[in-house]
Amino acid sequence: MPAFTSKLTGHRSRVRKHRQGQKKPESFRASIACVCLVLSVLSELAGANTNADQSILVNTEKHKLRVQILTRELEYPWSLAFLPDGRMLVTERAGRLRYVMANGVLDPKPISGLPAAMVEAGQGGLHDVALHPEFLHNRLVYIAYAGREGSGVGTELARGQLKGHRLVNTEVLFRALPKSRGGQHFGGRIVFDGRGHVFLTLGDRGERQRAQDLADHAGSVIRLTQDGRVPKNNPFVGLPGTRPEIFSLGNRNVQGAALHPETGELWTHEHGPQGGDEVNIIRAGVNYGWPIITHGRNYGTGTRIGEGTHRKDMASPLHQWTPSIAPSGMAFYEGSRFAGWRGSLLVGALKYQLLTRLEFDGERWVHEERMLAGVLGRIRDVRVGPNGFVYLLSDSPRGVLARLEPVED
Repeated sequence: MPAFTSKLTGHRSRVRKHRQGQKKPESFRASIACVCLVLSVLSELAGANTNADQSILVNTEKHKLRVQILTRELEYPWSLAFLPDGRMLVTERAGRLRYVMANGVLDPKPISGLPAAMVEAGQGGLHDVALHPEFLHNRLVYIAYAGREGSGVGTELARGQLKGHRLVNTEVLFRALPKSRGGQHFGGRIVFDGRGHVFLTLGDRGERQRAQDLADHAGSVIRLTQDGRVPKNNPFVGLPGTRPEIFSLGNRNVQGAALHPETGELWTHEHGPQGGDEVNIIRAGVNYGWPIITHGRNYGTGTRIGEGTHRKDMASPLHQWTPSIAPSGMAFYEGSRFAGWRGSLLVGALKYQLLTRLEFDGERWVHEERMLAGVLGRIRDVRVGPNGFVYLLSDSPRGVLARLEPVED
């Protein structure tokens, strides 16, 4: 341990000099100096060990895996997207879009050119980031965020061309209306459907009945063309008093969304109140029930919400969590690194600080495995990289970007 010996020798020398220049009681002063010496060296060694220990081994039902910490320097990260050159784009809720190198080094310079109306308001801020399907040709990056208009705030969708550390020609494609002052339930996930459309998930903004109002964007999933127009075959186009962007309604707060790799349908999960988190397949014109039907309960009192858990004209979830896990982030695993996970749905959990893996037989839930409980903290986003590894973001002022890697026996 040459480094330790060198530090210890240096500290002893300073203690001797200190003692020689002091008057009695020297024994007391020397004791204090020795205590400080030990604490100083132990602190330095602890810091060195913390920096060196960037991986954790975990056993799961199907695989032994390594949790490789890439960086711990993100501030409340929300989402990430993989660039063709191996770098990643990561959003921070406060309004920063950042580059992270493939090796986890965080670029200190944020990307500029984001919409001026973007604000951090309660749970709202900069949310999802997604690349246009033809990003290699057009360099278009889409972001979802909380935007202010007057005294109100609401979820918005914008896009711009990525050029170095700047988005240029940035344009707002959609603004959720009406705006409101609440600081919760913004939704904020972006998914391209491969057919020329883009989905944006929204929340009810903490005002339940808005999710059943077709004249209000809140509590819905919207569908647009990739340039922000309303598709002619959206389910409510042409109906008086409706918002034509709405694709589904009755959604409380959707913070996880992904296309099914076989059917191409949009799967989502949403937060329930004190239980009743849901997994749904989003289909045109379908009402998912909030707040008329739910497995959740009123906060504090635990009393029933609405009419119960089922109604014939509303969709029931494929799966629900009670008690709530506070799900956020979602991805289907179709890579080759974790063969035992193929076809599984991976979901992050904020409340229980874990990653859960769901198995479905078609649309029927059959099994759940909970992993990494307490290892990374509140898991905000889940992504499968082009290399087949799984990437996770933790919701924290010192947020973690981690990569899951299989470990061979």
